[in-house]
Amino acid sequence: MTATADDLLAGVARAAQIAATHADDVDRQARFPREAMDELAGCGALAALVPVELGGLELGLDVLAQSCVLLGRACGATAMVFAMHTIQVACLVRHRKDSAWFEAYLRELVATPRLIASATSEVATGGNLGASSAALEPQPDGQLRFDKKAPTISYGAEADDLLTTLRRSPDAEPGDQVAVLTRRGQHELTETGRWDPLGMRGTCSPGFAVTATVGPAQVLPEPFDRISAITMVPVSHVLWSHVWLGIATDAFERARAFTRAGAQRDPAGGDANGRRLSTLLGELSLLRAAVAAGLAELTTATADDDFAGLMTMAAALRFNTLKTTASTSAPQVCWSALAMCGISGYRNDTPYSVGRHLRDALSGSVMVANDRLHATNARLLLVVKDV
Repeated sequence: MTATADDLLAGVARAAQIAATHADDVDRQARFPREAMDELAGCGALAALVPVELGGLELGLDVLAQSCVLLGRACGATAMVFAMHTIQVACLVRHRKDSAWFEAYLRELVATPRLIASATSEVATGGNLGASSAALEPQPDGQLRFDKKAPTISYGAEADDLLTTLRRSPDAEPGDQVAVLTRRGQHELTETGRWDPLGMRGTCSPGFAVTATVGPAQVLPEPFDRISAITMVPVSHVLWSHVWLGIATDAFERARAFTRAGAQRDPAGGDANGRRLSTLLGELSLLRAAVAAGLAELTTATADDDFAGLMTMAAALRFNTLKTTASTSAPQVCWSALAMCGISGYRNDTPYSVGRHLRDALSGSVMVANDRLHATNARLLLVVKDV
């Protein structure tokens, strides 16, 4: 690992310490993790993917994935906000082509960190990433206008900018989509619901009605179906799975600390919980292996400039499976840790509390619902030869 990557990870570690300090309050108040996100902005993490020729560090996704684990161990909401922002930056970096507007934006992202949210879901289409109802509407002055009702926009009110999916034009089919980047001041967000969820409370993800007027240069040059297949879906599933791994790892460590404390009090009675801890390590190890394999596959598939390996049905199947597996395994690890720690894990005021971990991990199955992905996989399994 390069010195630059080490320096960035040191900054992320500092942000993780800050996140851990505020995690319970962020969860209790369902508030944005401002303190940790400010530290991430200050250490350059929000622009870590930007290419060197645009002034960035051009670090690999492996470094950003490791960052997600570090943050996930401290505060699941902070880690998820960071992961979601990083996904948007990856889309801009890979799909800007020769756009002078987007290259100028990425230079600015390095000089003055900006937080990017996304509006991909839509009330009219549910969680179907591949279809939009709202469309870009050409205006007489050459500008483009849109109105979109999104059931959730994570940290939308806190973000500087917004990447939104839309139909290319009013007469385009639902699947003929583009991605549009709007800056704060260009879009208006009207909150359409409260945010009081079970977990991931600090992501601050209520629904919004979005209205904006932009210039044509603010539309990413490549069609969204390519952006989705090459970047948004696989990078989302890889980074999200690292967030869940971080949450599960901290739950395991709390169970281990509980077991150690029990063994010190009663050495003769520690064997039974020690065996349960060994079983829990097996569960965590399987999750680690699945997450590592997903990152390795993504790294290999993005080594070629044409990203052809990511446009296959087999790739979609494997990254969907990574998401469903990780989002199921992480809460299971947290649940097992809770069972080991008993009332000390159930309470919110002990060093062994894993209630927040369990609630945050449970969100994974409803972020792009697992049932939807299993339905997609069921169709793919009928035709894909190599799984």
